[in-house]
Amino acid sequence: MKKASEKTSDGDIRPEYDLAALGPGVPGKYAGRLKDTILVALRPEVAEAFPTASAVNEALRAVMKASSAMRRSAPVRRASSGAKRSQ
Repeated sequence: MKKASEKTSDGDIRPEYDLAALGPGVPGKYAGRLKDTILVALRPEVAEAFPTASAVNEALRAVMKASSAMRRSAPVRRASSGAKRSQ
């Protein structure tokens, strides 16, 4: 059973929090940590298979390498112009 909310009557935060004592917030304080990072949401069943970000990256690099190898070994198809070339 959840505890009853202890919000003030006007819907603000609890009175025991003194916002003046906290000081001003700093926008983007931790943004530098995420520089050159792309975040991707994984489905829970996928996230269970990869315990760390390194494991995800390693698996994706293997897929990229295999995909690249497949593209190199596939025969090149050329578009037919409709006319036969003379020999």
